[in-house]
Amino acid sequence: MALTVAALYATPNVLAPFYRRFRVTDRLLLTGHSHQAWPDVAFDAQQRAWFDAAEKVDDKWEWAFKQAERVRRGFARLLDDPNGAIALGPNTHELVIRFLSALPLRQRPRLVTTDGEFHTIRRQLDRLAEEGLEVVKVPADPATAIANRLATAVNDRTSAVLVSSVLYGNAHIVPSLGQVLEACRRVGAELLVDAYHALNVVPFSLREQRLDEAFVVGGGYKYCQLGEGNAFLRFPIDCALRPVITGWFSEFAELTESSEGGSVRYGAGPARFAGATYDPASHYRASAVFDFFDEEGLTPALLREVSQHQVGLLAQLFDDLGLDPKVIDRDRSVSLDRVGGFLALQAPRAAELCTRLREKRVLTDCRGDTLRLGPAPYLSDEQLRETMRSVGDVARSPGRRSGGR
Repeated sequence: MALTVAALYATPNVLAPFYRRFRVTDRLLLTGHSHQAWPDVAFDAQQRAWFDAAEKVDDKWEWAFKQAERVRRGFARLLDDPNGAIALGPNTHELVIRFLSALPLRQRPRLVTTDGEFHTIRRQLDRLAEEGLEVVKVPADPATAIANRLATAVNDRTSAVLVSSVLYGNAHIVPSLGQVLEACRRVGAELLVDAYHALNVVPFSLREQRLDEAFVVGGGYKYCQLGEGNAFLRFPIDCALRPVITGWFSEFAELTESSEGGSVRYGAGPARFAGATYDPASHYRASAVFDFFDEEGLTPALLREVSQHQVGLLAQLFDDLGLDPKVIDRDRSVSLDRVGGFLALQAPRAAELCTRLREKRVLTDCRGDTLRLGPAPYLSDEQLRETMRSVGDVARSPGRRSGGR
């Protein structure tokens, strides 16, 4: 029987039995924006990785590379990208570093970004600015104006623009990134899009957004349910950049050939931005989860419909509580169809509220003065109602004060 949204909203949620090891019916896991639960098939796949290593020893890499290729195809489908190359890495930071190392920063020392980027980009660019690179940050609020601000900030000293497709702090969707790519192309700069908070919760089509010539970084730790170790860098197939930070897997197919006296060579396709030896268990797990999503019909379109329903329900339930906006509130100036996969609530004491919710077995997280509630497709509507009742309880009660807060 085909999966229906009604079955996902009901109690019990029809998907919940596939997530027994994460105990999604025993706890209120509103951590979907940080990382969702893994389906049980991931556990079986991780065991298979161990068994293959024990049985095949060094020959395991033939099997590991097959898993990696399946992971690449999975990410390509989510990106609606039939033509790009996809390099894999354990985290986005490693891949962003390889990208930055390939840029002509001596000749074009200007990098353009926003003040709303995730720490991977924010921290690294701040450190590069300390070393003398020119890092320009345009305001991230409102998100609807980001593309125009970035395009205006690009000049012939610019090596690259780095921007998110969905902002990690408040889930606001950033539109019109094709406009930024056009500005980059006019001066010979590159565009790197961080799609982590879009994949599998906000449909992200490179073709529809006219981003075929863009670099895209992201991973499977959040809405894809792949767990750690599953990040990717998508780049145009005709890319000729030569990353300075480069692993020996980039020349894996040519190890029998001597490169003495010549320049460092790069492998074809995904190998251009390849790293080095890694733990392949993550790719076993990821390929099994991609298969699970396919088998259950969990398409990006369906997951977007479910996410919009869940975030909308949380927003309505929050509004119905009538809480003191000085204690906790939400931004109603942005319509929910312009929001990604979580509800952001503004609360001066967000960290304390987060801790007290955890004591009620409601797992959320916070960033500064923002409490983030991230639903997931294995949660029922009743679980979301229970979550918001708990939010009301902790927001109305005095709580604890410490550390001068």
